[in-house]
Order: sequence, then C-alpha cells, then structure tokens
Amino acid sequence: MLHLVSRCSARLFWASPRWRRTYTQGASLRLKWLGCPHHRCSPLACREYSSASGSPEVMLTPERYPVQRLPFSTVSEEDVAAFECIIPGRVVTDPEQLEACNVDWLRSVRGSSKVLLRPQTSEEVSQILRHCCKRNLAVNPQGGNTGMVGGSVPVFDEVILSTALMNKVISFHDVSGILVCQAGCVLEELSRYVQERDFIMPLDLGAKGSCHMGGNVATNAGGLRFLRYGSLRGTVLGLEVVLADGTILNCLTSLRKDNTGYDLKQLFIGSEGTLGVITAVSILCPPRPKAVNVAFLGCPGFAEVLQTFSTCKGMLGEILSAFEFMDAECMHLVGQHLHLTNPVQESPFYVLVETSGSSAGHDAEKLTSVLEQVLNSGLVSDGTMATDQKKVQMLWALRERITEALSRDGYVFKYDISLPVERLYDLVVDLRTRLGPRAKHVVGYGHLGDGNLHLNVTAEAFSQELLGALEPYVYAWTAEQRGSVSAEHGLGFKKKNVLHYSKPPEAVRLMQQLKGLLDPKGILNPYKTLPVQA
Repeated sequence: MLHLVSRCSARLFWASPRWRRTYTQGASLRLKWLGCPHHRCSPLACREYSSASGSPEVMLTPERYPVQRLPFSTVSEEDVAAFECIIPGRVVTDPEQLEACNVDWLRSVRGSSKVLLRPQTSEEVSQILRHCCKRNLAVNPQGGNTGMVGGSVPVFDEVILSTALMNKVISFHDVSGILVCQAGCVLEELSRYVQERDFIMPLDLGAKGSCHMGGNVATNAGGLRFLRYGSLRGTVLGLEVVLADGTILNCLTSLRKDNTGYDLKQLFIGSEGTLGVITAVSILCPPRPKAVNVAFLGCPGFAEVLQTFSTCKGMLGEILSAFEFMDAECMHLVGQHLHLTNPVQESPFYVLVETSGSSAGHDAEKLTSVLEQVLNSGLVSDGTMATDQKKVQMLWALRERITEALSRDGYVFKYDISLPVERLYDLVVDLRTRLGPRAKHVVGYGHLGDGNLHLNVTAEAFSQELLGALEPYVYAWTAEQRGSVSAEHGLGFKKKNVLHYSKPPEAVRLMQQLKGLLDPKGILNPYKTLPVQA
C-alpha cells in the first residue's frame, strides 16, 4: 500500500492513537495509490470526440426549437470587405472553419453564421460593432464556446465575434494580487501565470483548458472555488466593455474600494453578451495556498452527505475550500466512458473535500480529525486522501470529468439549479420515478457547499416526449422550493423563457428596459437570456 501523504503528514496520522485504533478496527479509510493515469480533460476534447467521423450532424436550432428570425440584415460582400479593412486577414468565411464555431460543444444547438471575426484589440471590436449597428447586423460574441445553455453560438446567421486573439495579460501586481487581462485569456493559462507568482485564480472550472476569462465573467461562472472565494461579482474589480454602438466603456479600475456612483460593471457580469462585449477584466487573485489536501469519501445516503458537510464546516473552518458531491450513477458513467478508477468501495454517494491553507501539518491534522469523526460516527463508509499534486488531480478528475462522461452517454438534458441543501437531491429521486425507462440515466452532482445541483438526464437521442416530461416540471418544482432555475450556467438560448420561475414580472420588465437602453436595436446576442417581449 503506497501512502500519498508526506512524511510529516504520515507521522501525524500514525502517531494518533485514535487513528491507529480506527484503522486496526477495520474502518476503511485507506491512503492508497490511485492507479488512474487519466488527466483532466477540457470540453474541447469532448467536442473532438463528439464530432468524430460518423457522428450525426447537429440539427439546426430553428428546426428543433420554435424560434423566428428577427428582422436583422444579412451579411453582404460589402460587409465582409468592411470587416477585412478593420481586421485584415482575420475575417473567416470558410464553411469548414466556421463549422465548429456554429455548434455548441454539447452538440445540441447549431447556427448558420457565414462570418467569423477575430479582433485583437478593443478598438477593433469598437469599429466592428459600430459597423454592425449601422447596418443592423446581429452579433454573437463568443469566447471558448464551453457554455451549457446555447448562449455562445448563433441561433441563425449572426456574425460571430470571437475574443480568441484577445489573449494578452495587461498587468499583474505581485503585492495586491490584482490581474488585468484581455477577455480572450484562457482560464488555465491565467492560472499558470498567477501560480508562478504565488497566487491563484479565484475560480476553477472543469472547462478551464478552453474557457475564456471574458466568457466566465459574462456568464458569472461559479465553479469549484465558489465556497472559499465567492462569486465573480465580488472578485472582479473592473471591466472594459464595448457597447452595441461601438462606445468603449472603460471601467477597468484596479481599486478594491470605489464608492462613486453606480457600480456599472455589475450590469455586464452575468449579462451573457446581451448588453455589451467584455474586452478586458481586472480581477483580484488570492494568495496561493501552501498546502492542499483532498479527501474522497463514500457515504451510505444523502442524509449522511449533509451531516458530513456540517461536520466539515464546523471542524475545518477557514481551510475548507471545496465540498463536492456526486451520486453512484455519476461514478458508473466516468468509469464506463472514461475508464477512471473508483478509489473507494462502491457507495450510493461520494463527496470530495478539499482544504487549502498555509500550514501542511496544521491542515493535515485538522482533516485527519474530521475523517476520524465521520468514520467513527458512520457518516462515511470508506475514503482515501491525497496531498501530492498529481494524486489530488486524479481525485478531482472523478468530479470534473462527469460532464464529459455524460456527453458520451447520449443526448443530455442539463439543468443547473439552486435549492435549499436539505432538498438538493430530492428532485433527482423524483425524476427517476417520473421518467422511468424513458431516460437512460438520471444523475445528480454538484457544489453542495453552494446549494448547486447539476441535474442531468441522458437519452439515446433528443426526444420531444422526454423534454415535455422534464419541462416545465423541473422549473416548477424548483420554484416551489424558492430555488433558482440557473445557479451558474446562465440562461442562454435554452433557458431564456423560464426566467419568470425565478424572477418576478417587475424584475423581468426592468431587465428588458435596460437591454433596450444599452442595445436599442437588439443586435447583441439576440434570442438569448431574456424572453421575447409580447
């Protein structure tokens, strides 16, 4: 049995009489080698798999969903020539190159854009939008195209405005930890950049290898560090945004305190590209933890998952940085489709607990005490722990790659909802009974510490009958619990018409008024986020 703990941590474990007693009495917390060579996978890898030779072509969005094209202009040869003058050599009209940008990575929606623009500066974005506004051309801003709700691809023939070449770090202050970067910077590359300077990004996502910082902000992405560092609404200090008419709104402050007037950046965080195109971001990065520990545990029931969470909050305090859960169906799928190894004995539920702190010995001792407590009380039936970075990543892969495994299981109906934690899993149980054999799998996983459930239903292919059984049932059920129909993925195209389940009519009306004020022609990411006004 190869232990994953450092010598110091191992001494702490074996020096503890309670730990020795727990172990020798047969409790199954094992610090063993995880024989899983797989690494984290970005959604782009999933897209390569899904679009492999022989995969069926994705149905055009207007053919699958009841949506009518709004009276925008169509792109002419003169428009293409004008774009070529603004960004020479970076106007793409080749259908083969456009194919990937027209389809979301889940391969559930497909647009028919004929033009992809790749600006490098905010001024170029400004000129492009000025031309599109004048010509009444609809624009689809696109980052890494890793969204879950169809918000990052065209619905019809909108011009695709990609931020992929806007990938420069503008500045980083190694005392304050404030990073200023262009919107097209990939999250994983930013993470490496700041880690080399002893800081970390305040958000972490399974799509980190592909997603862009601007897209993260535009969708108000949550992710795996939300429990410790909060939302982007708190860590983003400033934005540079180009409005629909080409106006550059420079609110790219690096101040942590600025109480002058309205906080305009909050309008664009979570607006999904419907109010303006984010071109640069100023964000506060926390110091890099000196010690990271991860425990992966099996629980006999969801009640025990909740009690384990309460125990961890009470005993770990400030070093608790993540608490994720997944059900047995999720574990089955990552094993079946990705060949990942379950490091513990089979259980109805699994939890991943991460601690991040400044003292390896102190943190390991606290986590050891927690593990002893949950084992002795029967809350946990089995578990394993890692401190080595490679083994930590192996444990995290079991949670982060669930989305990839689901995408290989068939068509996926995805729901990202917030609920009171005590009711978090009830909807999964309810749906398994309601759907029966019509669904291939009904799974639940997510960020328990944030009350965020990722509910996924897989089928062999898209089914209108199955969709009818799911919607609006899922949204009405969520509304009855006073939950949110979108916890972190946004509304995009797929969820725009269910906004009223989480917001009152007065709030929806005010949102539509703000959209009309900032984008009177409605050219920015149309058909997304807000319901069509009657």
